[in-house]
Amino acid sequence: MPIDVGAPMRHATMRERNLAVLLGVIAEHQPATRAQLAALTGFTKTTVSNLIAVLADAGLVHNGGVVHGGDRGRPGTGVLVDGASAAGLGLEVTVDYLASCVLDMSRRVRHRELVTTDNRNRRPEEIAAALSVLADQAVDSAREQGLTVAGAVVAVPGLVDRSGMLRAPSFRWRDVPAAALVDRGLRALRLPTKVENEANLAALGEMWLGAGRPLSDFLHVSGEIGIGAGIMLNGRIFRGVHGFAGELGHIQVDPDGPRCACGARGCLELVAGREAMLGAVGLKPVAAWSGLDERMSALIELLKAGDRDAISAVRRAGDALGRALTCVVKGLDPGAIVLGGIFSRLAPWILEPTEAALRAGALYEQTPTVVISPLGGDAVMLGAAGQVIEDIYADPAVLLR
Repeated sequence: MPIDVGAPMRHATMRERNLAVLLGVIAEHQPATRAQLAALTGFTKTTVSNLIAVLADAGLVHNGGVVHGGDRGRPGTGVLVDGASAAGLGLEVTVDYLASCVLDMSRRVRHRELVTTDNRNRRPEEIAAALSVLADQAVDSAREQGLTVAGAVVAVPGLVDRSGMLRAPSFRWRDVPAAALVDRGLRALRLPTKVENEANLAALGEMWLGAGRPLSDFLHVSGEIGIGAGIMLNGRIFRGVHGFAGELGHIQVDPDGPRCACGARGCLELVAGREAMLGAVGLKPVAAWSGLDERMSALIELLKAGDRDAISAVRRAGDALGRALTCVVKGLDPGAIVLGGIFSRLAPWILEPTEAALRAGALYEQTPTVVISPLGGDAVMLGAAGQVIEDIYADPAVLLR
């Protein structure tokens, strides 16, 4: 439950805010002595000691050995975030698979599972039921490791607007209540379960655990069936007024191109999306679903072998991607562009034409640095589970209620 910054200041509210401040400082400076924490926060040593006791009771911090250079130069006892108590659960829904991931407070992966399945024609309630099985297994796995899962975030390949309605063209879902994916079967946790766009979560995962760690302003591009972008501005996701920001895949790159599911012609994902590249080299969908990752692996083998059609298709995709990104760069001027998802796997062949198109379309000599995600497709799950951890840091008192 987020803290209402506009509410009248009560003693309990002040303590909750102080707990969040102190936990964040401990995470940033650990191991730190109580004297050091008092100096860093401006709290009295007594207040720091009392707050640490509360955080320790919640299983969020623990003493971590001797730290030299403490009060008056004497060694002191350090305080660290306890990574072996609370945890966050990330759940991912795609047309190809369902996945789960558990992160502890130190953002270490404690559980991960992926089940390949064809979700294209399944109703939200069916997917929710299958997702609940994965969630239960993840929570049980965490419990066996001494972890308590505090909350869950579900990543979906679609738009979740401000009113909580989900639109997912890959599933042919329109105006589906996002709660339909979480209210049936998922067990109740301390934090309310959220549903979030996968591209936004991938950008968050990249910021916390990947190439985005030294950056505060960047664009994370994730390519799978469609192409989405997570926009990070000042370390926060930019969602737009309606929650639809980042729909990079629907920027028009070919006015005379084929008609997209969105109704427009020549959208980027029809040229640079996974299906577009696979189809260009004859790796078309089979009648019975058999796993798209196998076709991606086949495409990469063709690229490694120097197949002209494969190289041409990927270079064409990179050029279109760069031209679409040029439009975004002119509007937002991001510090960097992170290529994730399938684009990270195709980096040796798609990076150069993407950068060339960016340079060709630039207004000025400087263009954003383009970096390759070290997380690839894992960024989504890590971002989903990491969002729960971030919520705990923002309001650690949730574990005491």
